[in-house]
Amino acid sequence: MTILKKGVMPRVWRTIKRVCLYLFIAQLVYIIALRWVNPPCTVTMIASRLRLMGSGHSFHKAWVPYKSIAPDAKLAVMAGEDQLFPIHHGFDIKSIEKAWKHNQHSTHTRGASTISQQTAKNVFLWQGGGWFRKGLETYFTFMIEKLWGKERILEVYLNVAQMGKGIYGIEAAAEQYYGKHAKSLTGAQAAMIAACLPDPVDYTVKPPSRITLFRQHWILEQMNNLRGAPGIMALLKEK
Repeated sequence: MTILKKGVMPRVWRTIKRVCLYLFIAQLVYIIALRWVNPPCTVTMIASRLRLMGSGHSFHKAWVPYKSIAPDAKLAVMAGEDQLFPIHHGFDIKSIEKAWKHNQHSTHTRGASTISQQTAKNVFLWQGGGWFRKGLETYFTFMIEKLWGKERILEVYLNVAQMGKGIYGIEAAAEQYYGKHAKSLTGAQAAMIAACLPDPVDYTVKPPSRITLFRQHWILEQMNNLRGAPGIMALLKEK
């Protein structure tokens, strides 16, 4: 029996290591491929489809290339979600520290996720908290910052982020809310859509909730403040 254990355990351990190596290589290839290939679906989208079944609500998703997204739509999400996006390396350390201190003394938790972190979560992971998921999010955020670049991260974010109940991506949002393509969105319309991002189900766009209207006005002010910033303007140029 002892001899059997001695023979089996090393083989099991080698198999485990081999499987882990294959999984690591597979996820690395997938991350690199997504630099050019659009993600076909996400865990969040699949869960949303299942929740909408029998609810009377439809699922809407449409991919649109970076050059076909209005500059104001790109500016609006940066203004509302991550104003340091062009210059950080995936994480806003000061915001994380502020959120941590706030959450120590408040029942209302405050997030500090950057656009890069949200993209990593939306594409590779699932919604919800937990240290394990946060750890994976940190890894994927680091990888896409290194392998994709800012423009690709922003393009993917604008195409996979939930922007309403069963609505994913800026093109689907523009079509459902305003009957137009993402390229034709005005600043006010882009700000309204960006305003719903923290809670796209409760922060309704049509009809707009009070919090959505409040955030829209704030985002428009921030958009005006950010215009002209070199890093921001570089990302707004149509390639």
